[in-house]
Amino acid sequence: MAAIITLLLTLSVSLLITRVAAMALMLTGLSREAARFQARSAFSGVGFTTTEAESIVNHPVRRRIAMMLMLFGNIGLATVGASLMVSMLDAKNNETWWTTLIVLFIGVTLLLLLARSRWVERRLNRIIAWSLRRFTDLDVRDYVAVLNLQEGFAVTEMRVDPGDWLSDKTLIDLDLPREGVLILGVHSVQADQYIGAPMATTKICVGDTLVMYGPIERLKELDQRRSGNRGYQAHRRAVRDYQEILADQQQKLAQ
Repeated sequence: MAAIITLLLTLSVSLLITRVAAMALMLTGLSREAARFQARSAFSGVGFTTTEAESIVNHPVRRRIAMMLMLFGNIGLATVGASLMVSMLDAKNNETWWTTLIVLFIGVTLLLLLARSRWVERRLNRIIAWSLRRFTDLDVRDYVAVLNLQEGFAVTEMRVDPGDWLSDKTLIDLDLPREGVLILGVHSVQADQYIGAPMATTKICVGDTLVMYGPIERLKELDQRRSGNRGYQAHRRAVRDYQEILADQQQKLAQ
């Protein structure tokens, strides 16, 4: 049973490490999906020759994160393998082997459910993001020093998927500046090129990758915002929230 507990604890720590690393990569400007994929690739030691992988290697901060993931990954995988072998041997020599297998199955199932839970992910990401900003210098060493970004803001890439609220609209239709979000550039699939400082008439299509600047929490919400009435309601709420922030700032300046 001790081997099973060790195995489950190791898996839990491994999931937490990859989640922290993914958030750290997001703070350097990677999109959510790209950050999660690259964090898991580095942790598991599986290499992919892609443009995203090159952006990790050629970036000093991202490269340092990947190196730490590789180190922890080697330790974690070895521990998982050893614990699994010991637990299987104990189960084979024990009359209650089925109890060990049931505990292992329940533990792994719970970990998978927690790892896939959006509710857990949102709250865990907030804690991780705050901890990284509070106890590390990732922001300062990366684009914050160049762009003079303020606390709580970020530059990130966001891929437009089918069903996203951002898809099949022009920038003037999206009206993102009223939410406090700016689109700095568009990797256009149709034009097959990067459009810097896009015009208001630029249309966002499925498959495009947007370079966006704005509040971190708003960027996360936009990445998950779906099309339809709920999307427009979320847009109106975001506009209202940002207008309140601007009004508060104006009031402080007037004092």
